[in-house]
Amino acid sequence: MSRPIEDYALIGDRHTAALVGSNGSIDWLCVPRFDSPACFGALLGDEENGHWQLCPVGDYEVSRAYVPDSDALQTTFSTGSGVVTLLDVMPTGDDRIDVVRRLTGVKGTVRMHHEWVVRFEYGTAKPWIRRRQEDSENPAITAVVGPDKLVLRGPRLPEAQGDRHVDDFEVREGDVLTFSTTWLPSHFRTPGPHRVMVDETIHEEVTWVARLDLTGVPHADVVRRSLLTLHLMTHVDTGGIVAAPTTSLPEDFGGERNWDYRYCWLRDAALTISALISAGATDEARFWRDWLLRAVAGDPADLQIMYAVDGARRLTELTLDDLPGYAGSRPVRIGNGAVQQRQTDVVGEVMLALEAARESELGQTEDAWNLQRVLIDHLAETWEAPDNGLWEIRGPLRHFTHSRVMVWVAFDRAVKAAERHDLDGEVGRWRDLRDRVRDEVMSQGFNTERNTFTQHYETTEVDASLLMLPLVGFVDADDPKMLGTVEAVEQDLLRDGLLLRYRTQTGVDGLSGDEHPFLACSFWLVSAYAGAGRLDEAHALFDRLCGLTNDVGLLSEEYDGAHHRMVGNFPQAFSHLTLVQAALRLRAAAAG
Repeated sequence: MSRPIEDYALIGDRHTAALVGSNGSIDWLCVPRFDSPACFGALLGDEENGHWQLCPVGDYEVSRAYVPDSDALQTTFSTGSGVVTLLDVMPTGDDRIDVVRRLTGVKGTVRMHHEWVVRFEYGTAKPWIRRRQEDSENPAITAVVGPDKLVLRGPRLPEAQGDRHVDDFEVREGDVLTFSTTWLPSHFRTPGPHRVMVDETIHEEVTWVARLDLTGVPHADVVRRSLLTLHLMTHVDTGGIVAAPTTSLPEDFGGERNWDYRYCWLRDAALTISALISAGATDEARFWRDWLLRAVAGDPADLQIMYAVDGARRLTELTLDDLPGYAGSRPVRIGNGAVQQRQTDVVGEVMLALEAARESELGQTEDAWNLQRVLIDHLAETWEAPDNGLWEIRGPLRHFTHSRVMVWVAFDRAVKAAERHDLDGEVGRWRDLRDRVRDEVMSQGFNTERNTFTQHYETTEVDASLLMLPLVGFVDADDPKMLGTVEAVEQDLLRDGLLLRYRTQTGVDGLSGDEHPFLACSFWLVSAYAGAGRLDEAHALFDRLCGLTNDVGLLSEEYDGAHHRMVGNFPQAFSHLTLVQAALRLRAAAAG
């Protein structure tokens, strides 16, 4: 049976990341990169699809927390005979992919169970296993399939039992046992023991957090964890920001709404950068700006809405029929067919992120402005076409109101950049187009009978993305049209006090089944309340949303309020970045 999504914590080294259950089992790890095939894949199947577990034998109680201001996870196991802690870290600072697990005896004696089950290719390929004994102090077990090799080291290694490796042993008070699993290309010679840089990694993360400005932010501890999570999902070499480190965690348990989020959406990454800059983390903005310039280089007509972490473009969607899926939710997908979609809003979000970078200490660069100008000039020729919208609708193309507003944003920010910074461009043309788009939205994207903006031009339905309109400056938060929109969104989309993206019953997305409230939308509602002066309601909702994080402060994509469980890919950058944005807006509202 699948463990609840909220039972997992995230560790990583900014090359890739792993999910660790409260039972001490690493059930998901892709190597060497976020979007590489998994070598521990129990998350989407069971133990036979690969996992690495360290936990007490028999009954135990568990508590866990991150080492303050870091991504090092400490799990405390308490039994009737003693207490041990398990510190899980993926060290940074070099090109190795290591998972380090350090057991420390705290009290008494605890009998521990160790299980190492390696399955490459998303849990479907059993490796060739060899035990290496180069000397008595440095034993190792290697697992090889095709291009991949894993090396397990430790003071006491498990023994083969069929196609898994298992061991039970005692940990006494004062004992410290450190195990590591290292990935490397299979044609590389197995390296000797490596100096484990646990303390250096923790210090590096603590130093990064110290740069953040969270003075006066509500739930600062939760906001800090969200920023650390976003930082962890930023690829250390390329600057690409993944939407989530997982694939196919379902939006509808047992249904088909299962997607691969291990890629870099321009929208999500741009919004993440804006949130990081607002919190004082500007280095990531520079890093992402460089990634963007490389990823979208070439003909603007070839612009994609997502890329791989290195900027690669071919993300063909496939299904893995050998995997049963999380909680039986099939198909399991790798790749993402939405890469071919037209999502007009992404240019607007990119312009917002580059504006935030320009107005910060990063300033303007010639390459960045040249990119913006090319994107805007192409948008000027293509903006009138319908699109799939930010929710990646797989039904008919529409003129989605949010997309049209983000077209307005793109032209508006281009005009303002040129005017404020004396930059070259067809400012007069951009200004005229901006006005045309605004007139179109106000005449076709607003329903006077309901007094609300609508999901798209051919419906009276609403969409939670409409809450973005005041956040990007299209309309004031206290404008009667926006107040009417908030009321309509509350009326149509609230479920268990949280917001759906839209009503799936309309069939607009072309998919079967339903979904659960989308957490980012509820954070947008916090911001909408704050902008309209409804501060008590804004804080109450923000308090509730922060209370939905799991025991280590992480959020998934959606939340099932009826069964009090997380839903969708985890942890989700969109949820965490909108949490940060809502907190910063509440701080701004408190400051007047």
